[in-house]
Amino acid sequence: MSTSTRQVKIIDSHTGGEPTRIVIAGGPDLGIGPLDDRREIFERDFDRFRSAVVNEPRGSDVVVGALLVEPEDKSCVCGVIFFNNVGYLGMCGHGTIGLVVTLAHMGRIKPGEHRIETPVGVITATLHANGEVSVANVPSWRAKKDFILDVHGIGQIAGDVAWGGNWFYLVEKHGQQLSLANADVLTDYCWRVRQAINAQGFPEVDHVELFGSPTAATANSRNFVQCPGKAYDRSPCGTGTSAKLACLAADGKLAEGETWVQESIIGSTFTGKFRWLDRAAGKVSPIITGTAFVNSEATLLLDDKDPYCWGIR
Repeated sequence: MSTSTRQVKIIDSHTGGEPTRIVIAGGPDLGIGPLDDRREIFERDFDRFRSAVVNEPRGSDVVVGALLVEPEDKSCVCGVIFFNNVGYLGMCGHGTIGLVVTLAHMGRIKPGEHRIETPVGVITATLHANGEVSVANVPSWRAKKDFILDVHGIGQIAGDVAWGGNWFYLVEKHGQQLSLANADVLTDYCWRVRQAINAQGFPEVDHVELFGSPTAATANSRNFVQCPGKAYDRSPCGTGTSAKLACLAADGKLAEGETWVQESIIGSTFTGKFRWLDRAAGKVSPIITGTAFVNSEATLLLDDKDPYCWGIR
């Protein structure tokens, strides 16, 4: 092996079809301190590492990466910083489920409740004896109901702006067919919506979520979620389901503790429920339950002599 080659140990998993790549060794040293500060250091000083891990030729647009770090809060089993093909995520629901299953695979945790530190706060995840994982996400709420957009090539649409660990624009009346065969059309539609919502008042929104009737008999709804880098979420999206729960709670369409089964564009499901944190402010604590499977352990080789060592972007 060349002396210019760096080794990075990873474990890959998928949650409802959506991949998560956990960096368990060989990542950058971000020092100590709050995770939001360390995420800024990651972005400022080591962004090419992010690209090398998740972008082609080693990854793809759909891969979500996660860097394991030491938590500042010692009550947490670990700290984690999530990232994707274009940048960094505050929180990732499917990624947290994948992380918990990966930690169990590594022998670091057993079934039970575990605290995990993220850049947007500490979340609690429970590994159940049957292998399922429940994630108690960060507080979620709806910021704007029925916000109307003028979308180029589409016209006027209305949707809700909500926070579920990331910022979402959620649209129910879109007139689109929510099927995997229609993914290219849905991608174009959501990208136009994303440009419009960013230009017309909410530059922080980086996820667009379309809803429709489910195909699974057990589900309440089916969604198509476009992630920040234009890829669509194969899972039902944990932070997106959290945002949806906040909207349902605000509209009085789902009671505290009642279950909501969210189906993804490929047919996988998450089960969600919430408890009220602050009814007056519309803030809820969502709990998302799903299943992940570890599918590989690997060593990435980063060779500075490789012209595409740091990813294709």
